Amino acid sequence: MIEIVLASLLLGLVAGLLAGLFGIGGGLIIVPILVLLFSAHGFAEKLVMIMSIATSLATIIFTAISSVFTHHRLGAVWWNKVFRLAPGIMVGAAVGAVIADRIAVDVLRFIFIAYLFYVGIHMALQTKPKPGRAEASKFLDFFVAVCIGIMSSLVGIGGGTLTVPYLVHFQAPMRNAVAISSACGLPIAVAGTLSYALLGWNAEQLPKWSLGYVYLPAFVGILASSMLTAPIGARLANKLPALKLKRYFSLLIFVMAIKLMWR
Repeated sequence: MIEIVLASLLLGLVAGLLAGLFGIGGGLIIVPILVLLFSAHGFAEKLVMIMSIATSLATIIFTAISSVFTHHRLGAVWWNKVFRLAPGIMVGAAVGAVIADRIAVDVLRFIFIAYLFYVGIHMALQTKPKPGRAEASKFLDFFVAVCIGIMSSLVGIGGGTLTVPYLVHFQAPMRNAVAISSACGLPIAVAGTLSYALLGWNAEQLPKWSLGYVYLPAFVGILASSMLTAPIGARLANKLPALKLKRYFSLLIFVMAIKLMWR
């Protein structure tokens, strides 16, 4: 367990730095590294992927709180939009956890691999969301929020790569879209984490110090160190050629995706 805690501290340092530098969710880095870490320490094969995703979601709860507080102080969060999306997102996050618990391990792994390729391609091509003209209806908001919640819970992310393009398409300025997305990451993480904890409560072959599918030593290690380096990454983003670094980072994403394919 000590080795996992130390490795998680290092992972948190890297994940926090990259999240601050590129504005990406930590799950993009945390999940694939935890998969390798849990596998190396003999976790049951059927539990490795789902525990990595659940643990990643748990860390997002606290990083989302910090992010939301910052955006709120800047007056960028449209809370009426957040409250409109939150119910669907929480329903979707719970459904996503149930799906992850029911489907085959390899299917869950390939869903995450597909997500890595999706993000990697967008980072490599530097694509940006295109603003639209129409305003979303309440029904469309709920439907899309459920879909975002399901996908985010399935891959252990805060949903920013999905929520921001949707909001921008329906007239939200980028600054506000990012802030709303950060606020929506909290209900995703809370609903997803609680669902994974309950679904895995009586699971067989769980390692010690597990809260359902959430592995507490890794959760604590990642959380403790990522909170330290995320602000550093944000400051570096204004000094380093972030756009060029994104293309280099996309190569790392592709490597991780291929590595997971050949596990």
